[in-house]
Amino acid sequence: MIRNIYKLVLGFSMLLGAIGSYGQSILSLDSAMAIANANSPDIRLAQLNLQISEEMLNAKNASLKSRFDLQLNPLYFSHGRRFDEAFSRWRTTQMIQSAATFNINQPIKWTDGNIRLTNRFLWQDYETEGAQGNRAFSNSLTLRIDQPIFTYNRTKLDLQELELDLENSTLSYALQRLNIERLVTQNYYLVYERALSLQIAREELDNTQANYNIVKNKVEAGLLALEEQYQAELNLSTAKSNYYNQQVQLENSKDNFKQLIGLNVYEEFDILADIAGDPVPIDISKAINHGLEQRLELRQREIGITNSQFELIRTRSLNEFYGNVSATFGLIGDNEDLSQIYNPATDNQEFSLTLTVPIFDWGERKSRIKASEARIQTQELNFSQERIDIIINIRAVYRSLQNLLNQIEIAKQSVKNAQLTYEVNVERYKNGDLTGMDLNLYQTQLSEQKMSLTTALIDYKLELLNMKIQTLWDFESDNSYLPEDIMNKQSIE
Repeated sequence: MIRNIYKLVLGFSMLLGAIGSYGQSILSLDSAMAIANANSPDIRLAQLNLQISEEMLNAKNASLKSRFDLQLNPLYFSHGRRFDEAFSRWRTTQMIQSAATFNINQPIKWTDGNIRLTNRFLWQDYETEGAQGNRAFSNSLTLRIDQPIFTYNRTKLDLQELELDLENSTLSYALQRLNIERLVTQNYYLVYERALSLQIAREELDNTQANYNIVKNKVEAGLLALEEQYQAELNLSTAKSNYYNQQVQLENSKDNFKQLIGLNVYEEFDILADIAGDPVPIDISKAINHGLEQRLELRQREIGITNSQFELIRTRSLNEFYGNVSATFGLIGDNEDLSQIYNPATDNQEFSLTLTVPIFDWGERKSRIKASEARIQTQELNFSQERIDIIINIRAVYRSLQNLLNQIEIAKQSVKNAQLTYEVNVERYKNGDLTGMDLNLYQTQLSEQKMSLTTALIDYKLELLNMKIQTLWDFESDNSYLPEDIMNKQSIE
């Protein structure tokens, strides 16, 4: 009898196909998952966040490479009165100028410094009232070095933050995919359960219709009282009502499932699921170890701790003692003859040391440092609690799996007993030893036991998936359940 129930469970989609429209597609769980991963708004949002993090890191790495730029000033003209301090008089001046400046800028990631090479080429025609004019070419080539001292490396810190942000976005994307898999699986089995409920309601309606026909014939033959026919009609009406209700619930759950995975709401489908799997052996100690080693949330907590430490570094630099060293080396030359522009050449050198010394900040820096240290302790406490939560959740799922295995065995025996009880009482009913009301109770009991078995099997499947998500380990195949992109990253590291 149990084997027949399993055949019913595995074949309900074909039976529903005869009821519904012709040509409906069969949607497997894997294909539904693929559709959800491609169309789910939550997945797309996680992908966009991941793309933002990738591009921000790419932009930062690009900014650390040599940057070339050319600034052109083809024409500058000036005419007006200016005060000549050397002679203490006002003079009329006129200047025509054309220039081009070429820069190469190279940040130094390892020291947070910067090197800048600049070449400025200039032609100028300058006239001053009462003085000799000047028309000449000039060229200035300089190399400037700026290096912060007595402070932290801001460039490396920003780069590390962007790398961690990308890793965190990757983890969030992977977690969202796991969450979508959980939701899709739950709703897929919900549709399956609704469809099976409809099939059981159809069987119950057929049985009730057959019993009604028997009672009606007996009443017409004078073998039963008329009130038995009334009761049989009431049972038939109840069975029809239940069948129509199950139809509505099935269609509603299908529409909700289409919305979840991003399927066209007008597209019709049936599903076919195998829930009659064998029990999967699970070692609780290994499950906990896998969870503590692989859970992505733990790595996210570690990233949170690291980011808090970065924030502490920034806070300690508030009102800090720091300095900057600048050095410039170059050549400058000018001549009316372009070919003699560096004849003679003049050295162009500058050097400066700047120091900033904080004196008194009314305790602002000290208070901000304490707040940052408290945030680090908060992140560390969250990390510890996350580990404890993982252990507790895995233990709870393990107990639930063991309980569901017991419930499945009980449900199987209950279905068997309910089926035998119903068959015996159908014969009693045919012989007139049982009322229609009593037979309806046995029919309802059989339907409830069938649904209880189906629910227990589905719950076991969902808890197996929950165990995979809690531990990121697939105990059915005995392989890691980490998303492929995370596994590839770990193998590289």
